[in-house]
Amino acid sequence: MGSPWKPFLLLFVISGLSDFARAVPARPISYAAVLRMKPDSSSSLLSSRSRPRQHHGGELVTPDWSAFSSHPLSALSLLSSPEDYRSEESEEFGPAFIQEPDDVIFPLDSDEKKVVMHCEARGNPLPTYRWYVNGTEVDSEADYRYSFVDGNLIITNASETTDYGKYQCKAENSFGTVLSRDALLQFAYLGAFSTKTRGGVSVREGQGVVLMCTPPPHSPEIIYSWVLNEFPSFVAEDSRRFISQDTGNLYISKVQPSDIGSYVCLVKNTVTNARVLSPPTPLTLKTDGVMGEYEPKIEVHFPTSVLVAKGLTVRLECFALGNPVPTITWRKINGNIPKKARLRKSQAVLEIPNIQLEDSGTYECKAENPRGGTAFKGHLQVYTLPQWVRMINDTQMDSGEKLQWECKAIGRPRPTYRWLRNGLPLTSQSRFEIVNGELTVYKVQPTDSGMYQCVSENKYGTIYSNAELKILASAPVFVPNPVRVIATLGKDVSLDCKPRASPKPRIIWKRGDRRIQPNKRIMLLRNNTLKIVNSSRADEGNYVCRAENQLGSAEMTAILWVKEAMRVALSPSRVEVTVGESVVLSCKATHDTSLDVAFQWFFNQKPINFQHNGGHFEFIQTSSAVDLMIRSILLKHAGKYGCRAQTSADTVFAEAELLVRGPPGPPGVVIVEEITDTTATLSWTRGLDNHSPISTYNLQARSPYSLGWQTVKTDPDPVTGDMESAMAVELNPWVEYEFRVVASNAIGTGDPSAPSRGVRTKEAVPSVAPANVSGGNGRRHELVISWEPVSEEFQNGEGFGYIVAFRANGTRGWKEKMVTSADSTMYKYRDETFPPLTPFEVKVGVYNNKGDGPFSKVVIIHSAEGEPREPPTDVKAYSISSSEIRVTWKPPNPGPGKPRGYEVSYWKDVEQEEAGKKQQTVKNETSMVLMGLEGNSLYLITVKGFNSIGQGPASVAVTAKSRKAPPAQPPSKLLWIQEGNNVSLSWDPVKAKDNESDVIGYMVLLKQEGRGHNQVTRTINPSTMLSLPEGGTYIIEVRALSEGGEGAVSSQVRLVTSSGVRAKSNQCSVHSLPQSLTWTALLLVLLVPSASW
Repeated sequence: MGSPWKPFLLLFVISGLSDFARAVPARPISYAAVLRMKPDSSSSLLSSRSRPRQHHGGELVTPDWSAFSSHPLSALSLLSSPEDYRSEESEEFGPAFIQEPDDVIFPLDSDEKKVVMHCEARGNPLPTYRWYVNGTEVDSEADYRYSFVDGNLIITNASETTDYGKYQCKAENSFGTVLSRDALLQFAYLGAFSTKTRGGVSVREGQGVVLMCTPPPHSPEIIYSWVLNEFPSFVAEDSRRFISQDTGNLYISKVQPSDIGSYVCLVKNTVTNARVLSPPTPLTLKTDGVMGEYEPKIEVHFPTSVLVAKGLTVRLECFALGNPVPTITWRKINGNIPKKARLRKSQAVLEIPNIQLEDSGTYECKAENPRGGTAFKGHLQVYTLPQWVRMINDTQMDSGEKLQWECKAIGRPRPTYRWLRNGLPLTSQSRFEIVNGELTVYKVQPTDSGMYQCVSENKYGTIYSNAELKILASAPVFVPNPVRVIATLGKDVSLDCKPRASPKPRIIWKRGDRRIQPNKRIMLLRNNTLKIVNSSRADEGNYVCRAENQLGSAEMTAILWVKEAMRVALSPSRVEVTVGESVVLSCKATHDTSLDVAFQWFFNQKPINFQHNGGHFEFIQTSSAVDLMIRSILLKHAGKYGCRAQTSADTVFAEAELLVRGPPGPPGVVIVEEITDTTATLSWTRGLDNHSPISTYNLQARSPYSLGWQTVKTDPDPVTGDMESAMAVELNPWVEYEFRVVASNAIGTGDPSAPSRGVRTKEAVPSVAPANVSGGNGRRHELVISWEPVSEEFQNGEGFGYIVAFRANGTRGWKEKMVTSADSTMYKYRDETFPPLTPFEVKVGVYNNKGDGPFSKVVIIHSAEGEPREPPTDVKAYSISSSEIRVTWKPPNPGPGKPRGYEVSYWKDVEQEEAGKKQQTVKNETSMVLMGLEGNSLYLITVKGFNSIGQGPASVAVTAKSRKAPPAQPPSKLLWIQEGNNVSLSWDPVKAKDNESDVIGYMVLLKQEGRGHNQVTRTINPSTMLSLPEGGTYIIEVRALSEGGEGAVSSQVRLVTSSGVRAKSNQCSVHSLPQSLTWTALLLVLLVPSASW
């Protein structure tokens, strides 16, 4: 259904066209409607104008035709406002590609039997499309396999024989024609190897061999690998074996017996991932001897001339046969191999990624072994596809002007140029001149309009740059009209006259019926603007600009008002505040009341963004005044604040200065003037005082040993604000420091300076002795001395070490030993003459290359007591179940070598002691339960003490026999009688087998579901009486008890009382648990036997 407003739109269109016909006399509507108009076509805009356009084969530039409108007489233009006069929807232009065809590799075995070549262009009117393959137009009517969907070409049942080639898309509309770049359609496939049996290869051990792959037909590239004997046993490449990805052959430089077998070449298509296997090639060894050594022979190498595109990865192969196995080396003649290059496959492949022009040159691979060497050289040449440096852009011109276009591309080899117009070749003739990438058209005519393409190409690629040329023609039109201008009294005013017209119109100005004659105060500028100097009230009125060319004429009226000048006052004009305070700047404007005024605030010439200022600025406005409130002022808010008041007549700007007092800024560069072992003399330059005098400076230092920056002592102390140098004192020798300076004033402390360069203080004798000197432990006859190492911060120089001094208690002379490692924490002294636990006086000192430092305080350290000397006594062992034996003992007699724990060893009497197991006590316990033992088995058991030094002797072995295993048969035929809260339970007695422990009683477990408490009853009889608590669900289980432990569990008896209510005392029921574990429903109790746990 049509829209109801369409009839009204048609009436407006007819009315608008009639008005236009009256405005342009002697020009029929049909002629005027086809004229092309360019916007803003004053005399200064009649020169050529251009815009960027899409360029293919190179970079993409977004089209922008903001300078070109639709026909000014279209219905939409006549009905729209001046702002919508030229809408993008009504803009007409030639075709520009959005998507061009790309190279396609189509798998022949694809389930989708259609090839799609993409092409899409924008344009108004919408473009139509044609396709060409190898220069011949595709005819979809003559060949049903071709079809078009929008601009795309679809090929059904594509085949290599009929469809392989270069494809090109042509897009055209009424403004012209453009050609796309070429796209190559290839087909991916992988044939089968010949089934012909391959002959075997027989060589001597040590001889080289080449196994040929002879791949089947394929497209595009394939990947080669080899299988030995059976899949997937792939041949591993190393310095002796190499698979060429150029030839596909397998090269073995020196055959070994392990190489003998059946070899199969496997190839894989890189597009389809299809794989095929060759027939096997047997490799055997001759029996007539071993091959002697021989010099290398290069069997596979890169070509003598290698061409590769810039930015790709180049792969150069080189492999040689020889005995011994040759070594491959690479070099670049007259240059260095690029650092980014990588050697792969045991140096047989030189790989250079992202190849660049500077990587070109002659490369050499050399194969060497002790018998000699050989080399191969080849030249690597890098080429580049053309790339645009300068492209052509859409251009609009007036008839008779000169068009000059230049396109420029770089490439290797150097690209050539050709030009197309509407898809056809363009040559130098008549008004057209072509010199390489330059096109000149003299005195352009409307017939020259169309689509132009500059084509740059070399042997490796082609790129296109597209542009549209429009030759304009239109009668003058003014938009908007009339124009209202408000001027300020006493100031100059300009009245513009910029009609849209082509060719260039003639301009005259009138005031009333009289033509304006220029004078000293009223001037007509070259761009047809009327300028009035020192305007007054008398200049108010209407001014008419008339424009005329051979296509028509038009007039524009400019209405001029002259108003009093505006005055603006900004107060205060200068203000000082302290960081954190707030201030208000007030801006008031005095202006003509008939005009509205708008205000804008600036900070250091830039507009203030009130939405993103951290809440510091607030804008408060009345009719003729505006306040700027600045809250919680920071140092960065210091500067000049401007208030701009603007009316339609004039603009006035006033400025105020805000000074912010705050903590000082960071001092300047800190320089270390002099350094000693404990001092550093520093100098710096003053920073900003931020309007408050600097009172003091604080010197800070940082070293690898400090927690961040630390304040250091100074000389003098304090460092006053008028000083720019001071000495840092009490530093540590031989430590690398960085220094910085922080300034303070009455407001606060500022930011620190940048750190100085790192400097190291000079060396000095150590001044810190080791701490926590102690010792003890160790082996017999050893004196172990330990200490905390001195931090590197306090070593004071190179060659740092320790002096360990000790003497037996009561003796005079000290023994001193040097420990040269600064990280050492222990020294051991051994002397067979002193007994265990001999007391020694010990002290540890320090030294470095500068001399000896202090010793620690003297401490008493005892020599080691040694490992335990006596075995534990009174060792006893007895069985507590079929899998457990308890072992007890007493500590050995007191003396040196006190045990810190015990180790129990145990093994069966049929085993060797070495096959036994060991368990250690956690601390000094004198008993242990051995678990996980076999039942009815005799074990031998020993106990020995141990400490940190070692183990003592073992006790004499004792024996203990584990008990027989508990009965494996569970209690059966459970029978129970429930009367009230009592349950009488009985079962058949359990009889132990010969290899099982005798039954000594039974254990009955009663547990209530949902509660953790269990009730256990033991009895020597095969029956018992149980008392049920409150109602619920109960489970009863029975086990036999024996000396060997608990026996197997019976089937469960489940008792469920109704609603948890206690059973009545006068109710009685008898139940049994049959072997089938079925259940029986009773009056108040439901019994459900289930699987055992």
